[in-house]
Amino acid sequence: MKQLNYLKSQNADYIDELFARYQADPNSVDESWRFFFEGLELAIESGTALPTPPAQVAGNGPVGTPVTYMAAVPSPAPGTTPINSEAKVGELIQHYRELGIMLANINPLTPAPTTHPLLELAAFELTAADLDRKFTAAKRIGFAEPATLRDIIARLRETYCGPIGVEYTHIQDPAAREWLQTLLETTKGKTQLSKAAKTRVLQKLTEAESFERFLHTRYVAQKRFSIEGGDALIPMLDCLITESAALGAQDFVLGMAHRGRLNVLTNIFGKKYEFIFGEFEGNFLTDTKAGEGDVKYHMGFSADHVTPRGDKIHLSLASNPSHLEFVNPVIEGVARAKQRLRSVAAGGKDPRTSFKNVIPVTIHGDAAFAGQGIVYETIQLSLLNGYSTGGSIRIVVNNQVGFTTLPRDSRSTTYATDLAKMLETPIFHVNGDDAEAVYYVTQLATQFRQTFHRDVVIDLLCYRKYGHNEGDEPSYTQPLMYKQIKDHASPREIYVRQLLTEGSLTQAEVQAELDKMNERLTASHAIAKTSKEPPQISVFEGAWKGLRKGTDEDLTVVSNTKVDEKTLREIGKKLVEIPATFHVHPKLVRLIEQRGKQVEEGKGIDWGTGEALAYGSLVAEGTHVRLSGQDSERGTFSHRHSVLYDTEDNSSFVPLNHIKPGQAEYAVMNSFLSESAVLGFEYGHALADPMALTIWEAQFGDFANGAQVIIDQFIASSESKWQRMCGLVMLLPHGYEGQGPEHSSARLERFLQLCARNNMQICNFTTPAQLFHGLRRQIHRDYRKPLVLMSPKSLLRHPQAVSSLSDFSEGHFQEVIDDPLLPKNPRRVIFCSGKIYYDLAAARLDRKITDVAIVRVEQMYPWPAARVAAVTKQYDSATELSWVQEEPRNMGAWNFVRDYLGEHVGGTRKLSYVGRGPAAAPAVGSSKIHEKEQKSIVEEALK
Repeated sequence: MKQLNYLKSQNADYIDELFARYQADPNSVDESWRFFFEGLELAIESGTALPTPPAQVAGNGPVGTPVTYMAAVPSPAPGTTPINSEAKVGELIQHYRELGIMLANINPLTPAPTTHPLLELAAFELTAADLDRKFTAAKRIGFAEPATLRDIIARLRETYCGPIGVEYTHIQDPAAREWLQTLLETTKGKTQLSKAAKTRVLQKLTEAESFERFLHTRYVAQKRFSIEGGDALIPMLDCLITESAALGAQDFVLGMAHRGRLNVLTNIFGKKYEFIFGEFEGNFLTDTKAGEGDVKYHMGFSADHVTPRGDKIHLSLASNPSHLEFVNPVIEGVARAKQRLRSVAAGGKDPRTSFKNVIPVTIHGDAAFAGQGIVYETIQLSLLNGYSTGGSIRIVVNNQVGFTTLPRDSRSTTYATDLAKMLETPIFHVNGDDAEAVYYVTQLATQFRQTFHRDVVIDLLCYRKYGHNEGDEPSYTQPLMYKQIKDHASPREIYVRQLLTEGSLTQAEVQAELDKMNERLTASHAIAKTSKEPPQISVFEGAWKGLRKGTDEDLTVVSNTKVDEKTLREIGKKLVEIPATFHVHPKLVRLIEQRGKQVEEGKGIDWGTGEALAYGSLVAEGTHVRLSGQDSERGTFSHRHSVLYDTEDNSSFVPLNHIKPGQAEYAVMNSFLSESAVLGFEYGHALADPMALTIWEAQFGDFANGAQVIIDQFIASSESKWQRMCGLVMLLPHGYEGQGPEHSSARLERFLQLCARNNMQICNFTTPAQLFHGLRRQIHRDYRKPLVLMSPKSLLRHPQAVSSLSDFSEGHFQEVIDDPLLPKNPRRVIFCSGKIYYDLAAARLDRKITDVAIVRVEQMYPWPAARVAAVTKQYDSATELSWVQEEPRNMGAWNFVRDYLGEHVGGTRKLSYVGRGPAAAPAVGSSKIHEKEQKSIVEEALK
């Protein structure tokens, strides 16, 4: 444990220097040294002798350097304060700041201990005789004059050992630490609420408790994930919104799991009680064409809200699956997009200018916060330039049990929130039974976030009145805990007793509030019994205005994505226009020159240039492009280089941000080494800003495995479950190059298995022009669908995988690319996708084969039925249709396309599979075996 000892913390020369500076100007030294030297002078004035300094002083100077101003003198006179005792009191104060939480009354189910070995007087070489001595060190905690040690300890206990336990001494930023320390110690760890504020807190507690009890009696044993025991969450959120709005917030983005969600929806967001009751009744008319829907405690909501002070604010609650914490990075992405949009509306581009206006709030369970890795990944986003949202307020509803598991079995740390210390985040632990302590902590957390734009954590220690859900019996596994909870007064009952005792409210006022609430609930319940009208889902509002839901017919319409040749040439020039003073890496000079030459000559345009033209054309049109992923600035395979670094001063230059005056921003960033958090963030960004092209790139395609929850529970199903659409693009490098099991397949089969109801697009492009039109199509349609793209590796530089400028200026996206040779009367038609087309085409040319057609399926979902039918009809002489793939038979697209292609066989025409046999891993580890397999596939396809 770190100890603060002023006599031993520095070498003697340094102490002499500090003392000289203090004598010249007391304010020129740190506060702790100033109080120390004041105590020194007080001792000298009172005739108190000073002890001999320690024989050795740890520091930068030689061991044993004497402290020159301290002479060896007789022992101090009785009743005086020795100077070394001042230092010991300083240590005691610091220890209370660090360890006072060990004595804090923060657990509503467990009394706080009265002593702790590290806070005993003996631990500081102090005795009971020192309790009535005065110490100048008292000024360090807010006393105007020296105070007795007894009073010092009383104030420390009041501040740090009450219903609030604070962890902040791990914060290394002096300004943040001292700001918080000063507030805590000047307020003595509490707030004084007006009658109006007390009434508001009671109102929110009454709403929370009455709502839950009403549900409990009307809908017995139905799941609702009650907040009872943690009722203080409702006045906490109410305070958070009110205080933040007063400090400039205009938009709240909230993410939370199930516990208390229905209560938050009604009593914070204002969702009508009759809608909640109607969902329990199950009598809403539902449109099954819209999708599968979801359970009531997963659904999101948004509303405009007016605080008691009259501030207007918008509230958004993100929809959330049962994969509890995975919504956390999603709301960070939503918040970041909202911040950027506000900045743009104000004439800027930097989201940081709107940090104060948009606040993300995450609500966690204690077991999930400690146990789920996505929490760590999300917190790690906090201070990264491309992902920061100016600090999130993270609330842990600490039930002290996870389903049936106690803390001793669910974490190795002392507190559920210990993970957050890695960010130097202040952590407030507060007793959920003390409503005013909760209010005070919320004020502090809000002010800290709005002042320092850093994360802050509130650990609301409470309990769960019932089981994990209301059909569960918790006493099976926690009999003693639930015996205690059964007899425990509710937070509202405890607060009512307090208000009546202090005379803040009368019994009549308390009862009137309760009666009013019960009347509202009863009236709403009567409406729900007969109403069949579900609540309106806000879909095409705000940033989504002007967009609509895509229909089945829409997906077959060709989008106009071409760009005129003159504009493309202008963009091409800007891509290679580097400032004369900028020192480009010598190896990149040739790449830049080649890009310019490709566009100028209008031929041989490779993948990297085609991609740059897509981005350049979009930002020139005013579309913001955001691309993030591991090493995305350069590109994993060194094809992109959209950020150039000066070889002499490491400054950067981004050509795509210099296309034309007034253009939109091209934002590309190297993400930290995460898939789940970063993909979740980009999904959230695409949700909140559909007019931007948001792209996540995996380093290798199968690394998306690390974000499978985001893919399954959000990207693939959010439209069907929650009516939440997005145009997110996922670039997943894919292609068998002999690099082994983990660097070959992007697991195409998994994405195809998730496809239904036209929920997303799964593509495997083979030309730069296809990439150009495919990316632009995401923006130029008036609806949004996710695009999962099996992006290439070897095709990035393949001499045949190139396009001409006319392909960009006159073409469009092709779901199916017919054989460019258009063979007459072929005996076999090969359907394939991606890189293997070039292997097949090269072998066919080499062998002079003329009776085999090779057709590329560029979009596998939605399946291009009409285009495939047209091709097969064109080649009606073929007696065999073959699907050829690089992946093993049980992977890749075969099991998906088989039924679709099977519609075009019959009679003498058959369907065959050509590819690797079934396998447990996507590819072999040996490059030689890989080459042998690849050759065998090509030979089998063309035989």
